[in-house]
Amino acid sequence: MPPHSIDLRRGRVSEPGRVFLITTVTHRRARLFDDFHLARLTIAHLRRADQLGHAATLAWVLMPDHLHWLVRLEAGTLSALVGAFKAGSSAAINRSLQTPATRRWAAGFHDHALRKEEDLHALARYVVANPLRAGLVPSVRMYPHWDAVWL
Repeated sequence: MPPHSIDLRRGRVSEPGRVFLITTVTHRRARLFDDFHLARLTIAHLRRADQLGHAATLAWVLMPDHLHWLVRLEAGTLSALVGAFKAGSSAAINRSLQTPATRRWAAGFHDHALRKEEDLHALARYVVANPLRAGLVPSVRMYPHWDAVWL
């Protein structure tokens, strides 16, 4: 575990009903999600958290080597939510590529618990505009791997 992973967990509070912005990166920043099929497999596991009642996803963008996920925690802990997502998506990717037990996500994740005064809509727009700011597309509409409940 990288030395900073412990620091990322220090002070983390998993409060059901609270909205968090989660950022997690692929192992060694591999650009896994340049592959459309792998991106869609991963997105299916992101949506699974909602289907199981563990989360209510508000907005997300899957970039070539990382994920930004604006989510309301519904049940369990934030670590369990992200861990289940990473484990499920890694297994799906490894099945697809026939690469058993290959690490797909870096250890840990960054989270920001939103304060009541923070503007969710503005943050969702910021999240989904990542591909535009990264120069991947001239318009967010042209990037296939994002969604937001308000749009």
